[in-house]
Amino acid sequence: MIIDTLLQKIAEKDNPTVVGLDTSFDYLPEAMRAGVSDAKGAAEAIVAFNEKLIDAVADIVPAVKVQIAYYEMYGVEGLRAFARTLAYAKERGLVVITDAKRNDIGATAECYAKAFLGETAIGASSVRAFDSDFLTVNGYLGSDGIKPFLDRAAAGDKGIFVLVKTSNRSSGELQDLRLENGKTVYEYMGGLVEEWGKGLVGASGYSCVGAVVGATHPAQAEILRREMPHTFFLIPGYGAQGGTAEDLKVCFKADGTGGIVNSSRGILCAYRKDAYKGMPFDAAARRACLDMKADLNAAIKG
Repeated sequence: MIIDTLLQKIAEKDNPTVVGLDTSFDYLPEAMRAGVSDAKGAAEAIVAFNEKLIDAVADIVPAVKVQIAYYEMYGVEGLRAFARTLAYAKERGLVVITDAKRNDIGATAECYAKAFLGETAIGASSVRAFDSDFLTVNGYLGSDGIKPFLDRAAAGDKGIFVLVKTSNRSSGELQDLRLENGKTVYEYMGGLVEEWGKGLVGASGYSCVGAVVGATHPAQAEILRREMPHTFFLIPGYGAQGGTAEDLKVCFKADGTGGIVNSSRGILCAYRKDAYKGMPFDAAARRACLDMKADLNAAIKG
């Protein structure tokens, strides 16, 4: 199962880091932005940046997470860049997570599931639109909106990460509300995710139905880790959003497994930081990944 593949790659590289390719044109070095004035040029530059960065880190990280919004804002050309980035990351042997937070009522959710986790029939043939290993989804529409993703995951060795406790500051306005049964909304959602994943548990003991749990809310994350023993966490919020390795270690079990930690701007823009001053962007990204690996492992395994 794909979740076992992800855990195997994390173990092989001793690195629970996922590189977030939230690649804005503005993040590129000045030389790559020079003379570009249209969406096609921006998209081509973004692909060139992404491919060089992937080459620099493919041997030290297990996965990338590609946030589709950073590509959609460039229109059709941006979506081509998105598809090319997914394909190149898979070519380099990385597990690919598409961060699109999709969902809707059942019929529309089925279309999303085909787009990112399956194939779309066209006459006697079919096409694969955006080939991802995992997709982030919004479970707050209920189970009928989740079932199409579960079906695609089961049929095609794919996985999903369901929003449970998100890293943004205002998440508590809804997710921390307490229900009549005494559970918070995020705890109840966590219970649903654990239940949805029961039929997709791999040899590792974790399900292909994972959860998005922010590093910026360690108290809530600790509760979820205890209540969701078979659920693997995708952990945003480290670095630029304020989450630390000490904050997020509660997302992991005693054996050091249980999650993968995202960093986007901290790696994409590492070359702009004083710590990596003067380094090419790809070399700076590699060094930032190694520094993050050391930071995470010291907290998780310490």
